[in-house]
Amino acid sequence: MSVLLRTFKVLSLMFVSTELFAAAQMDLTPGVTAISQEVYELHTLILWICVIIGAGVFGVIFYSMFAHRKSKGAVAANFHDNMTVEVLWTVIPFLILIGMAIPAAKTLIKMESPADDAEVTIKITGYQWKWNYDYMHEGFSFFSNLAQSNRDVINSKNPKDREGINYLLDVDNRMVLPVGKKVRFLMTSNDVIHSWWIPAFAVKKDAIPGYINEAHTTVPKVGVYRGQCAELCGKDHGFMPIVVEVKSEADYAAWVAEKKGAAMAAAASDSKVWSQDELMAKGEAVYNASCAACHGPTGDGVPGVFPAMKGSAIATGNLAAHLDIVINGSKVNPAMAAYGAQMSDADLAAVITYERNAFGNNTGDAVQPADVKAARK
Repeated sequence: MSVLLRTFKVLSLMFVSTELFAAAQMDLTPGVTAISQEVYELHTLILWICVIIGAGVFGVIFYSMFAHRKSKGAVAANFHDNMTVEVLWTVIPFLILIGMAIPAAKTLIKMESPADDAEVTIKITGYQWKWNYDYMHEGFSFFSNLAQSNRDVINSKNPKDREGINYLLDVDNRMVLPVGKKVRFLMTSNDVIHSWWIPAFAVKKDAIPGYINEAHTTVPKVGVYRGQCAELCGKDHGFMPIVVEVKSEADYAAWVAEKKGAAMAAAASDSKVWSQDELMAKGEAVYNASCAACHGPTGDGVPGVFPAMKGSAIATGNLAAHLDIVINGSKVNPAMAAYGAQMSDADLAAVITYERNAFGNNTGDAVQPADVKAARK
């Protein structure tokens, strides 16, 4: 009975109001860009063509079953073929398909056309499990991870803890775009196949190792738009959100200046001498963003899959070996990604210091950026 009731509600929404249908989140997202609107309208057109064809075909079937049933004395006709009918049921579907293919091809060409006239170019690189955004014209880059507010409640058993924080859809560093400007995305991956997807832009492209995919968008409205990795890419695939904030030209210029300043500050931090407390505080933030997914927020790891940091022979043993495995990674079981290209010297120094002095480990080591720089050679 409950199945019949749900079916009735769905059919009611379909025939009563398109607004109600959209409110029930059972339709495509109309989106904000011109291309996304075009995709939505194309979807609606094809849907109604299919509905009309389906209603016509099943209408004829039901009428035939009712009007020519055996109880009314109907006798089946006896014939072998009918050239006219065969021509019609070949030509008419062909014309319908051509009529559907023409607008679909026009939209696909617009989506796949190169963005040679783009005013902003961003290289997007997928990592397990985060995104790197390289603003190629502006000369800076940064990583975007799942926000710490989301990480803090992942294991919570109280659903209310997840309210009001865009659960699994918020990041620590948003991609920022200027409103009304054509933006080109160049997408690749550092490890496995990912997929960068923002429904409101109608942009969904695979990020493939060793290959560059291209997409573009022009967002006409200031706002915040969210998406996710749409390719099953490993253990934490569901914790790889995308957040794009579209700003006015003036606000975008101010943001670019801020990011350039932060990049300069980060470069300066690689040459400074840090105190133990500074390293531990910074290292905890880096660990939670980049290491806790495998080794656990409490350093316990995942038994049989990812080793623990607590009491680890690496984290409590030879410092040079610890530096080497974090910077260069490991291909042996369990495999570990190389973080040398993902983190600055200061970030690496901080996280290694944290691993060697947290979770009950107490080596007393304070790794400096200069130590990391020397270990890279």
